Amino acid sequence: MSDARIKLRWLDPRDPDEAFPDPVEALHEPGGLLAIGGDLSITRLLRAYSNGIFPWYNPDEPILWWSPEPRTVLEPARLHRSRSLRRAIRRQDFAITVDERFHDVIAGCSGPRRHQDGTWLGPDMIQAFAAMHAAGHAHSIEVWRDGRLIGGVYGVAIGHAYFGESMFSLEPDASKLALHYLALQLERWDFPIIDCQVSSPHLLSLGAVEWPRRRFIAELRAGVARRRPPGRWQFDIDLPQDRVHLPSDWS
Repeated sequence: MSDARIKLRWLDPRDPDEAFPDPVEALHEPGGLLAIGGDLSITRLLRAYSNGIFPWYNPDEPILWWSPEPRTVLEPARLHRSRSLRRAIRRQDFAITVDERFHDVIAGCSGPRRHQDGTWLGPDMIQAFAAMHAAGHAHSIEVWRDGRLIGGVYGVAIGHAYFGESMFSLEPDASKLALHYLALQLERWDFPIIDCQVSSPHLLSLGAVEWPRRRFIAELRAGVARRRPPGRWQFDIDLPQDRVHLPSDWS
């Protein structure tokens, strides 16, 4: 960590308008670590995401800011739908809602995972994304079966740029169903990419690819520049919403 202490910039938590370092200054080890400290205010988060930077840290650590090289992205039109996912889509034995249960989705994403101790989604991060959602910058897609939330995905949207944060499944393919409908809608709205941040075998199996940071930043800035007002999302694609699969309090 001695190298990181020398090179990392400490951000002032009292100044949410403070500029981030250029992403090219991110460390090679640990790969992509760019800055430390600051806060998780809406102002700082919007500045970070607009510049290809995101927070990622354990609850017992200071805030860490990242811009990895390469960057993992998914083009909505190139989402790979496995045979089992295609079967699940055809069955239509579920319902999809949008921005109806953001807090429940992020709670599901913060739960323990197999072969993983703890979670990176601590109380401060959950509170920050909840504030982003209330301000119309963060969005959730929920998957229901027989009135029970079985999966979902959430992320941040700025202009025509979408930043996928996390997803969860309580039943097979549930999170992939959420991603399927998200990708369909983003393709219709002409969002060029879904930022997936860091590569994993799971993401690559869904069709994600790795881009050089420079290409990602260029595409990102073009997307952010295409203004789209924040606010609650309403999808304009066909969604399966058979009321038998929605929660009892659905209005």
